[in-house]
Amino acid sequence: MLTKEKTIGDFVAEDFRTAEIFRKYKIDFCCKGGRTIEEACEKKSIKPEDIYADLENLPTEKSGEIDFNSWPLDLLADYVEKTHHRYVEEKSAVIIPFLNKLCKVHGDRHPELFEINELFIGSAQDLGAHMKKEELILFPFIRKMVAAKRSGESLEAPRFGTVENPVEMMKHEHEVEGERFVKIAELTNNYQFPADACGTYQVTFKMLEDFEKDLHRHIHLENNILFPKAIAMEKTF
Repeated sequence: MLTKEKTIGDFVAEDFRTAEIFRKYKIDFCCKGGRTIEEACEKKSIKPEDIYADLENLPTEKSGEIDFNSWPLDLLADYVEKTHHRYVEEKSAVIIPFLNKLCKVHGDRHPELFEINELFIGSAQDLGAHMKKEELILFPFIRKMVAAKRSGESLEAPRFGTVENPVEMMKHEHEVEGERFVKIAELTNNYQFPADACGTYQVTFKMLEDFEKDLHRHIHLENNILFPKAIAMEKTF
């Protein structure tokens, strides 16, 4: 149902196919998913009605898209950790050597590669620390809440006071990574490799693009589904 009060994050949480529509208009649906379509269009030369028309034209049948919005929170936390956290760890270890090689071979003709490399290394390092905080602090508490709710037992107050505290920290760190990849996308001309790009160059840019897409989905699942539902669940105790 299309309403002007619904946030972009709500649209994507209900139907992930809408993410491609927001991506088409270069609207951030993960880190800044708390905005309405009208708010997102204010600083862009985009007519909200064009986005609503695209949303209306989506087929009714979702063709197998996973409904993460209906998942229990402990299962969603497990999925994020085992799928997206593992992806970041594995792909970072592959992409960094490729970027280092590009800088060595092509850096004289394409000096922007050095900045891309620096940005990605910073992202990989910060995401590593970020994910550990989720795995060791936030996600275990979410699992405890779900277990307590199922058993009817009381919930011991966490050391961090309320789940909103680590959530706000995680959301801030998501925004930092989102901005990093905005810059990487700019420096790579939206991952369009230059005419003199070798095979390694092309593969590296494709890996960077895939990494960004996975990160957007990763952050969306947390910011727009897991975190708000965890906050709402904590209020029921």
